[in-house]
Amino acid sequence: MQGKSWSGVMARTLSATLCAGALSLLTIGSAAAENAYGANYFPNVPLTTQDGKTVKFYDDLIKGKSVAINVIYTSCKDECPLETAKMAQLARIFGDKMGKEIFFYSISIDPKHDTPAVLKAYAKNFNVGPGWQFLTGKEADIKVLVKKLGLSRGNDLANKDGHTASLMVGNEPTGQWMRNSAVDNPVFLSASIGSFLGWRDDPAARKTYAEAAPLVIDQAAYMFQSRCSACHTIGGGDKIGPDLAGLTARRERNWVARYLMSADKMRSAGDPTAVELSKKYKTARMPDQNLAGDDLKLMLSYLETQNSATGKTAQKEPAKKETTHVH
Repeated sequence: MQGKSWSGVMARTLSATLCAGALSLLTIGSAAAENAYGANYFPNVPLTTQDGKTVKFYDDLIKGKSVAINVIYTSCKDECPLETAKMAQLARIFGDKMGKEIFFYSISIDPKHDTPAVLKAYAKNFNVGPGWQFLTGKEADIKVLVKKLGLSRGNDLANKDGHTASLMVGNEPTGQWMRNSAVDNPVFLSASIGSFLGWRDDPAARKTYAEAAPLVIDQAAYMFQSRCSACHTIGGGDKIGPDLAGLTARRERNWVARYLMSADKMRSAGDPTAVELSKKYKTARMPDQNLAGDDLKLMLSYLETQNSATGKTAQKEPAKKETTHVH
C-alpha cells in the first residue's frame, strides 16, 4: 500500500490555527523557515525509555531527526507483535542507518503495565538493536502525544486492540510527515521511506539493466515472506514463533489448513495443540491468516516443499477428527 499523508488522518487533531491539509507531505520552506510541526506543535512531554532514562519527546527524540513512530502495548496478542516483528525486519534492512539517519520509537499505550523493565524484556524478544527505543510515561501525556501524532482513535482507551497499526514517518527539520501501514512488506517500506527521506544509493554500486538478473516472482515464496517470515523460519530455528521445519511431517495436513484459516477459532474451540502453542509462544499469538482456496493450497504446497528440502522429518501425530478438507 502506498504511504498515505497525514492530511486525511489528523484533520481532527490539528489546531484551528493550522491551515487545512497541512501534513500532506508538506515542506515548510527551507530548514531556516518556521516549522509548523516542530516545537510549537508537538508536546515536549517527558517519557521513559526501556533503559529507565527520562527523555523529552521533542527535544531529545525528534528534534532535527528523521523518525519512524508507532504505538504498541506488550500484552497485545494480535497486531502489536506483528508490527514489532515487521519493524525489526525493517531495522535490519536499514542496517547502519539505524540511530544515525533514522530513529525508531515504539510508544506504549498501556503505561500502567508497561514499565521500563517490561518494555526492555519485550524489545529483547524481538532482538531490537541500536536506534530503536521503547517508551512509556504518564497516561495523560501519552494520550495527548499519540493524538498529536495521529496514532490514536477515539475508542483506543476502551479497546486497545482497536488501535491503528500505523507507522508515522517524519523528517522534523523539513516538516514532512507521512503515514504507512506498520505491517506492510518491510522491503517495500524501506524503499518508500528511503525515497521519502531523500536517501540516495551509491551510483557506483548500481547494476546496469544488462547486468540485472531475470525477474522471477515465486508467488508462494512471496506469500510466506510477507505473511510468515516476521515470526517464523523454516529450518532457521525459533523466532517469536516456532520453526516450521518438519511442520507438515508432524501435523496432519487438514490440521495445518484449519490453523492457517483461523487459529483463533481453533484456540476458542479448545484444540489442544493450538492452545499449547499459544501458551508456549505467548509473545506473539498466531493471528488468523484467513487463507482459503488457491492461496491456502499454495501455502500448504510451499510448506511441504520447504519441509522436504530441509530434510526434517518427524513422526506424524495421531489423526484427529477433521472438518475441513483441502485437495
